[in-house]
Amino acid sequence: MSAELERHTIAIIVANEPGVLARVIGLFSGRGYNIESLTVAPVTEDGSCSRINVVTTGTPMVIEQIKAQLSRLVPVHKVDDLTQEGLPIERELALVKVINKGSKRREALRIADIFGARVTDTTIESFVFSLTGAPEKVDSFVELMRTLGTVELARSGAVAVSRGSKTI
Repeated sequence: MSAELERHTIAIIVANEPGVLARVIGLFSGRGYNIESLTVAPVTEDGSCSRINVVTTGTPMVIEQIKAQLSRLVPVHKVDDLTQEGLPIERELALVKVINKGSKRREALRIADIFGARVTDTTIESFVFSLTGAPEKVDSFVELMRTLGTVELARSGAVAVSRGSKTI
């Protein structure tokens, strides 16, 4: 009997220098671990450190291996499993282009209003909506838009922080 796959959001503080992201990604690809989402940005005032948010899946043993192997990489300062600390606050930015005509355009605008999506661009045959929210909210919005026309999608990937007063 195999262990159940779990989804984990891991925050990694690394030195902001060339090649660091490649080393972190290499750890995942070299061992066959999947990355569902990845975001990176500088987080210190002087730009010396970056935060990498990785969403991955695996058995509890695999997740522990990932964290241990990440901790051993030289440019890594800290590894924090946000999922282990409780449900993290996750948000994504999505740009969703919907190509449609007629009454489907009105319906697209109505659904966008319900989801809090903003019209970023419009033409006679398309809308581009921007939407920020939990990954599940973005998934639901995209699924509804697909029923109304052809969809092109660009997503930022999850950014996340833990709840409460603890910081990484």
